Amino acid sequence: MTDNQLTIGVLALQGDYDAHRQTLNGLGVHTVLVRKPEELDGIDGLIIPGGESSTFLKFLEREGFLKQLRDFVSQKPTFGTCAGAILLAKEVMNPAQQSLGALDIAIQRNAYGRQIDSTIMNAATKLDGAPLEMVFIRAPRIERVGTKVEVLAQRENHPVLVKEGQILAATFHPELSDDTRVHELFLEMVRKAKTSADPAGPTRRKSKEQGQIQEDF
Repeated sequence: MTDNQLTIGVLALQGDYDAHRQTLNGLGVHTVLVRKPEELDGIDGLIIPGGESSTFLKFLEREGFLKQLRDFVSQKPTFGTCAGAILLAKEVMNPAQQSLGALDIAIQRNAYGRQIDSTIMNAATKLDGAPLEMVFIRAPRIERVGTKVEVLAQRENHPVLVKEGQILAATFHPELSDDTRVHELFLEMVRKAKTSADPAGPTRRKSKEQGQIQEDF
């Protein structure tokens, strides 16, 4: 399956959604900016960008959007960056707020200080290749991870890139870097999910001799 066979939505209610769109377009992926709950239909995966998580929630509380989004992330691959990671977390602190509860982490908002305390750093990850450039802007901090959460990168012994099932989250902004490996990882997750959900795989054919359905694995 090639990237142009995928349709990735980017939640475009607020925040830096256009930078994600540009990164995906550069990877040859068809992208949909999602501003209404019905636009979740027909996409293979979703990115929830950085921004302000409490502002996101205000928009999502309209027209049943939050419920539909919660249903979506329970079924299809979703990638949250910064505020998006906060929305995906099961537990949010500083202050506590509701979330989608899809990722078994506890996360603290604005843990590293104000905008002036933002930083760019390079760190080793479990991804193939060289250390990854990470752009932190008013970043949250992951304080706890569940037993099924895989930690892919850390900053000062705190996870900054984590994965659980079909959910990926980063407390930094990979869309602001020229390194596309985090987005490529998410696209691979979407491909695998789409392939496993495809009723044509394993391939089904009708046997002319027996008049029965057989499966090719």
